[in-house]
Amino acid sequence: MSIADLFDSEFKNRNKGHFSAIVRVALADGLSTAEEKAFLDKLALHLEISPKEYEEILENPLKYPINPPYLYVERLERLYDLARMVNSDHQLGDKQELLLRKFGIALGFTPGNINYIINKALLLVDKKVDLDTFIFEMKNMNK
Repeated sequence: MSIADLFDSEFKNRNKGHFSAIVRVALADGLSTAEEKAFLDKLALHLEISPKEYEEILENPLKYPINPPYLYVERLERLYDLARMVNSDHQLGDKQELLLRKFGIALGFTPGNINYIINKALLLVDKKVDLDTFIFEMKNMNK
């Protein structure tokens, strides 16, 4: 196995774990809504989850290990991706902030400041900032 194959395999496994964690959060309060399902469909495409893997994860989200982001920057990168997807076409309507808060907690942000973090993230995404600007602004939001 080449290094490229190993990297690709690890990347795909990380994406499956990430997707699995989001599915767990989305399904934590029972059945998902049509809006949440549409979001999961979109996220699966973004994370290159195959239709077969998608069905397996929906049936058993515990099948793949969660790879929580260890570094704060990694959490911000995932938040950026999720915020852009949630906000891109407003398909979740009023639920976009609620769902993003759930995902933010799952990413490791604290409940005490999750509202501020999500509001700031959505504001930055509305401005269509790039990832570097997003990370800079999020890291410096209390200064």
